[in-house]
Amino acid sequence: MTKHNIYTMSVASVYPHYVAKAERKGRTKTEVDEIICWLTGYSQEGLVEQLEKQTDFETFFEQAPKLNPSRALIKGVVCGVRVEDIEEPTMKEIRYLDKLIDELAKGKAMDKILRK
Repeated sequence: MTKHNIYTMSVASVYPHYVAKAERKGRTKTEVDEIICWLTGYSQEGLVEQLEKQTDFETFFEQAPKLNPSRALIKGVVCGVRVEDIEEPTMKEIRYLDKLIDELAKGKAMDKILRK
């Protein structure tokens, strides 16, 4: 089975789109970073390092220091697919991130986004 193209794309190539989506809705880059760090366990420095290294999505999630166990609480539809129904682990992680960025752009409070 061939890998989906997103797996080999660098996180750094998509990251500006996450930030732009958030900023268009009055949110901040800091909030985007907080979401990514919450989901993956990367520190801010670790995230910056991954972006600088142009790490691809598959490696980014494989090397994540500690995927947040609360991410299983992320539910809903992103890109026409219900995230809780995705079986492929890497794609599920990518869609979790997409869903969290969507929630941020829709004005949801950070406490709710981070499942606190």
